[in-house]
Amino acid sequence: MNNSTPHPPGQEWNAGHYAHNADFVPKMGSDVIKLLSPQPGQRILDLGCGDGALTERLQELGADVLGVDSSEDMVAAARARGVTARVVDAHELPFDHEFDAVFSNAALHWMLDPQAVLSGVKRALKPGGRFVAEFGGHGNVAAICTALIASLQFRGISARGRHPWYFPTTEEYAQILQTVGFTVDSIELIPRPTQLPTGMAGWIETFANPFLHGLEEDLRHSIIDNTLVLLSHSLSDGQGNWTADYVRLRVSAHI
Repeated sequence: MNNSTPHPPGQEWNAGHYAHNADFVPKMGSDVIKLLSPQPGQRILDLGCGDGALTERLQELGADVLGVDSSEDMVAAARARGVTARVVDAHELPFDHEFDAVFSNAALHWMLDPQAVLSGVKRALKPGGRFVAEFGGHGNVAAICTALIASLQFRGISARGRHPWYFPTTEEYAQILQTVGFTVDSIELIPRPTQLPTGMAGWIETFANPFLHGLEEDLRHSIIDNTLVLLSHSLSDGQGNWTADYVRLRVSAHI
């Protein structure tokens, strides 16, 4: 997808809010770290490192890790953990044959020009290097997106340009990987309903700001309320416990 604005408008990252509302994100990263199987001394790039929770885990396993993220606030939080991290735009990776592996968890769906990202990933890798990632795939948060779009349209607000994510099918993503020059070792979609520790409102406020970008506060609140009513039948258990309809794309490839 060629997109002249490869970043979703209106998404600001606050490391404190993220840690409070989305601590499940790094907790879910164990399987993809297993797939990466980092070895002591390997040089690894953590692409979209966020607050560095998984970067720190890779470091503890003996890897030499650099975390990169487009958010200054997240990079500051990663550095506070003792992780080496830099503010870098993933669409313009500045690395040249430096890494044994590029790793990414729960970040690639925010990057709307996947071919530019993967070209940079390939260039960053040493010959024979590996790319291992997990992110939102086709069907991820489909109910949530549908409810948000319906709540906007109910008020006559177009959702055009507000949907902030790239959720590919396995076929689509494998084709881009191959076009860029990767060999795909494994790629799969994994449905993973995920309990939300601070409920759906906390999730929307953390992740879905682009849907509400530029709207007045009262209108934002009423759209969120409307969205919660629509979703409560399918994603809440009636006791106030919310689940997000996550579908993850997990991939391993090499050059």
